[in-house]
Amino acid sequence: MVSPFTNIAAHLPKMARLQPETVAIYCPVGHHPDGSPRYTRTSYSQLDQDSDRIAHALESLGIVRGVRTVLMVPPSAEFFALTFALFKVGAIPILIDPGMGIKNLKVCIAEAEPTAFIGIPKAHLARCLLGWGKPTIKVLLTIGALRLWGGTTLKRLLAASPGDRSYTMAATAADETAAILFTSGSTGVPKGAVYSHGNFSAQVSALRDLYNIQPGEIDLPTFPLFALFAPALGMTSVLPEMDFTRPALVDPRKIITAIQTFEITSMFGSPALINRVSLYGREHGIKLPSLQRVISAGAPVPATVLERFAAMLDAPAQIFTPYGATEALPVCSIGSAEILAETRALTEQGQGVCVGRPVAGIELEIIAISDEPISRWDDSLKVAPGAIGEITVKGAQVTRGYHNRPTSTALAKIAAPAGGFYHRMGDLGYRDESGRIWFCGRKSHRVVTENGPLFTVPCEGIFNAHPAVYRTALVGIGPSGKQRPVLCVELEKGIDPAQQSAIRAALCVLGQQHSQTQTIETFLFHPAFPVDIRHNAKIFREKLALWAATQVTP
Repeated sequence: MVSPFTNIAAHLPKMARLQPETVAIYCPVGHHPDGSPRYTRTSYSQLDQDSDRIAHALESLGIVRGVRTVLMVPPSAEFFALTFALFKVGAIPILIDPGMGIKNLKVCIAEAEPTAFIGIPKAHLARCLLGWGKPTIKVLLTIGALRLWGGTTLKRLLAASPGDRSYTMAATAADETAAILFTSGSTGVPKGAVYSHGNFSAQVSALRDLYNIQPGEIDLPTFPLFALFAPALGMTSVLPEMDFTRPALVDPRKIITAIQTFEITSMFGSPALINRVSLYGREHGIKLPSLQRVISAGAPVPATVLERFAAMLDAPAQIFTPYGATEALPVCSIGSAEILAETRALTEQGQGVCVGRPVAGIELEIIAISDEPISRWDDSLKVAPGAIGEITVKGAQVTRGYHNRPTSTALAKIAAPAGGFYHRMGDLGYRDESGRIWFCGRKSHRVVTENGPLFTVPCEGIFNAHPAVYRTALVGIGPSGKQRPVLCVELEKGIDPAQQSAIRAALCVLGQQHSQTQTIETFLFHPAFPVDIRHNAKIFREKLALWAATQVTP
């Protein structure tokens, strides 16, 4: 039970008392003469002191409790210290992935209505040139050298702030807004999920209990937002050498070197990053015995990728694939052992992707598919056991709404009779006889034909089993209710284009063997699917559908 007064930043001073000299963050800062990476280290006591000092500095600048503040600083020791400082003063950091595109960035910042902007020079330059937040932003803080845009720098502020002053953090309520985190926008314009301090605290507890994470472990976070959990859980974070906005282009050697050098015990990576590292690991016979767990989320992880990465681990280590979203995480979880031994075969038979069982504290229900708002919960919304419907969840880690998006909030939330709400995930799925949840794709991606709906993930699982196929995407052409199903196919790298005719014929045969795919007769080969920037794994099916419409004759 989350206490009435909860500040997510309280985890940091607690860990600083328990393990003051333990390294909180290793940050890469160039290379030694031999080419090996050089790291700075920040202890827990130092990180706590740094964030206290910055909290005082922020207050002197007018960034106080309730002030919405854009934070555009890449993963670094300063990023950690600034984020915890913002939480300590009770300000509201606005965290937006810079890789989501210039147009989306401007819309997100306008909707967030920030008063303050903290960023590196490059972010400030973009803000000035593109007019980000011009009507509302009044306070400017630069991390680095100041230019013509005004405001001040963190270095100047800290020069006037004593380094040994402790800070009394704001006594924020559990339901008080802690941050605004924007979704990836993979199914539309990104939306700002409103996180409370209670949401964050529930997430920390859920992840710790679900994966038995212990203080003193060594973490390799390859996704910035997941990096923030490490200090709260007492882990040492080793920031990798990589472009965090391009996980699919990561140099696997750098990831593997970091794991081996620091004896990493826990790692988070998007499916695209896990795939790239596992391919390199298989090619070079790499083993990673220090890893106790790998967590991968953002999109379903293909079983072939899990199999390759699992081969690098020592038992009983696994790759866990938690299911959730920016608005609610974690919701369910399953390990690679169960996937490879059992659910993989069912996925290839068209039963969807198993995402495991609901985590402790999550109430999960499957309701009838509808694109309309549902104002109040009623048990009659639930579908029969085993039927496909929309996944809805209720729990302490589920966010309450979207900032400045009342229509989106109304579409996503259902008021519960006894208080609280259910969040509509926008995902389709079902519960099997043993209580496991199976993911069947996004509600907005279902293809509605004259013969009824086709669900993307179950259909794609059948075709993805072909050894020459990297991934597929089912899209519909035409108006809903009369859509023509089209399967877009991305082949594994190195496949000769001359083989496409034979592969198409084989896919036709596969499709005819399963009832849900027998009406799919059009197969289009695409060189590289458009995917989201954040994870490089969520397929932009809307873009593929537009492309497919230009390739198919009426």
